[in-house]
Amino acid sequence: MKSEIIQNLKNPEQLEKLYRANSALFKKEFNALWSEYPEETSLQVWNQRLNYAPEPITLGAKNELLFILILGICAALISQIPSFFGLDQDTFFQRNISFVIFPFLSAYFIWKQQVPVHKILLPLGICLFSVIYINLLPHTSPSDSILLACIHVPLILWSVWAYSYLGERLLSNTHKRIEFLRLHGDLLVMCAIILLSGGLFTAISLGLFEIIGLDIKEFYGKYVIVSGLSATPILGNYLIQKNPALVKNVSPIIAKIFTPVVFVFLFVYLIAMGFTGKDPYTNREFLLIFNGLLVGVMALILFSVAEAEKNESPKYQTWLLLGLSALTIVVNGVALSAICFRIIEWGITPNRIAVLGSNLLIFIHLVLVAKSLLKTTQGKSDFNLVAKSIAQYLPIYSIWAAIVCFIFPLIFQFR
Repeated sequence: MKSEIIQNLKNPEQLEKLYRANSALFKKEFNALWSEYPEETSLQVWNQRLNYAPEPITLGAKNELLFILILGICAALISQIPSFFGLDQDTFFQRNISFVIFPFLSAYFIWKQQVPVHKILLPLGICLFSVIYINLLPHTSPSDSILLACIHVPLILWSVWAYSYLGERLLSNTHKRIEFLRLHGDLLVMCAIILLSGGLFTAISLGLFEIIGLDIKEFYGKYVIVSGLSATPILGNYLIQKNPALVKNVSPIIAKIFTPVVFVFLFVYLIAMGFTGKDPYTNREFLLIFNGLLVGVMALILFSVAEAEKNESPKYQTWLLLGLSALTIVVNGVALSAICFRIIEWGITPNRIAVLGSNLLIFIHLVLVAKSLLKTTQGKSDFNLVAKSIAQYLPIYSIWAAIVCFIFPLIFQFR
């Protein structure tokens, strides 16, 4: 092997063949040979390839860790407000769950990017206004418009997070917006890992205390678990920012696995729906589940396209995404016709208008994405066009969320 490497120093193709034939022996002989030919350019490249030491996992500098600790404690304290003041937990978290997560994710990026004070005023003002507004809404029950405001306020806070992440590139940088979408997939994976680890630690802890005769389940669940869940997104985001290689290969694999699975499921589901006679036109619960399915598939499409754009996926995956988009357009069309039918048949309600508006926005977005994917499959464009069709439309969802959150309760008089 050693002599063959020497003979083919100027033949990169043959060196590659030797490596693939027996990589372990190639590396052993190469390392023995390297000191004899340190000036050989081709061997310098191979040395980096064979002996490259990836950066170790790091927890960051002390000041960063301290800042993350402060953010985590603040999030945990907010999550404990119902316990401290004797409030109803369901009501509190229904209105305030987003304030436990998004402001602290935003604060991290504002701090990391050293955003000037005058540029912090807008996100800070939106957060303060939103938390005061949502908690001053009447506690009337049932109230569809107030419930819709509670459902949509996380989107307002999500927009603040996006603003903090994108900074001055909020409107101009499409790539940065797609990068922000990819962060969501990585964050979900990291949070799942943290929660699995926390679940194992919880089981061991409760078991150990039970052995010595102490029942800490109520205390542990009320304070430790709730506080830990609140701090998990903050910790997960920090670990991703400091060690991007931790999950960068996991999210694309998940996207590649679930895209064809969801495509087959959606195709079979539409056929099965026709045979069962169940429809979203007269069944309200079915319409809600149907719309939940639509939102989930739409999120998968956006995430899959974002991953495909980064990894230059093969053409068959582009066709698969196009097919999934087309099927989802069909699902969306059914949902739109169903909600229009219900409005004509039974009149206007906050829920029906909110669902109609959301479905219409998703339908337009899907059409734009599908059109871009079609041009990509035909070779008329590349994934940059698809990325633009996704990224440029995202602010529309934030505008709609603001309308539902801040205007619907007033229009429908808190009904």
